[in-house]
Amino acid sequence: MTFETLARALQTDSKADIETNREFLATQHAADIAQFVKEQDADVDWNVLDLLDIERQAEVLGYLDRAQQVALARSAPRSRLAAVVTEMDADDRADLFNALTEDEQEALLPALAQAEREDIRRLAAYEDGTAGAIMTSDYAVLSPNLSAREALDTLRREAPDKETINRAYVVDADRKLLGSVRLQELILAAPTTPIEKIMERDTRAVRVDEDQESVARKIARYDVLALPVVDADGRIVGIVTHDDALDVITEEATEDFHKAGSVGELAVSVGRASILMLYRARVVWLVLLVFGNIFSGAGIAHFEDVIAAHMALLFFLPLLIASGGNAGSQASTLTVRAMATGEVQLSHWGHMLGREVLVAGLLGLTMAMAIYGIGVWRGGLDIALVVSLAMVVIVLAGSLIGLTLPFVLTRIGLDPATASGPLVTSIADVAGVLIYFGIAQAFLF
Repeated sequence: MTFETLARALQTDSKADIETNREFLATQHAADIAQFVKEQDADVDWNVLDLLDIERQAEVLGYLDRAQQVALARSAPRSRLAAVVTEMDADDRADLFNALTEDEQEALLPALAQAEREDIRRLAAYEDGTAGAIMTSDYAVLSPNLSAREALDTLRREAPDKETINRAYVVDADRKLLGSVRLQELILAAPTTPIEKIMERDTRAVRVDEDQESVARKIARYDVLALPVVDADGRIVGIVTHDDALDVITEEATEDFHKAGSVGELAVSVGRASILMLYRARVVWLVLLVFGNIFSGAGIAHFEDVIAAHMALLFFLPLLIASGGNAGSQASTLTVRAMATGEVQLSHWGHMLGREVLVAGLLGLTMAMAIYGIGVWRGGLDIALVVSLAMVVIVLAGSLIGLTLPFVLTRIGLDPATASGPLVTSIADVAGVLIYFGIAQAFLF
């Protein structure tokens, strides 16, 4: 059986098919089932989940995107939703809860056990985009006065309820983080060895209010499965696991790609977005950039006399303008990515600017040499000199615009990813028109 045959089988009510479907799904990974659910119409989503036990339903739900989780939550009776939510990982449960409306939250909470209610309220209280918002409360803690044998016994009892026990965190009576110990070290240690003698005391931790992207980068940098999250007093309040860090990196990368293309935020994936949603996400920037490009037209109109006297200049206009925009987009892309990964900070602007002047100058000279011969052929020596000089200056200007704009946006508190693509190109286009015809006017008149 395959997922294709499952899709066809879901259209029938045969009891034999139901049992076959259950057996098939029992052999599939939850992520694959979630992908199948994503591709189905909304009215068959629960039909798929109905074939799974409650624990597997919660696991599959955790792999779905937030919009589809909310849609499923709203289509389920309260008691059924509460049962599934109870089995979800603590961080996924809190994320789903935050995505519901206030009325839906108030309707769901009474159906949950007190422990789950308190856990959801606590995790949901942290500001979106911080370590607290993506952490889980399902982590293992140990007392420093336990022996290795006692610690293993403790982990054995707690393992079913924890997201990971590969590393346990050692805390004092006030839950202040003292260190951590790997499961491997516990297994290899002598049974009577105290935990405090084998634990790592320099455990790296992140603050609960630290930016989630920074946390994800630290998990990647230190190559760990999880990082503990502590409050202002050094008390452990949760952990951020590698899978949540990967989700953050993916989410941030998608957001940056959308901003780079001047596309607004989408609540769902592109494949599930409606025509109206896609229209709204794209129309604002496109309209704004239309008015921005009016300045290019105004620049051309200002130099009508130059153009009328030397019509050959028009042949090179698209080429020069595109070159400036392309150079600017390259510089912007490199800068935004370097800022996103932490390689470049605001204080590095002067150093980056100096390097870009040299690089862009070399690029401009190379492109000028490539176009010089065509300039001579189309308009003679004077036109070739104007076009070549304009190429150098336009590429240099476009590159500096692409480099500088992310720094400016970061300085005023905006996302530097907005500087990529159409925004840089539009600004570089206006600058290119003014530079080109300004040089032409100076040399030819």
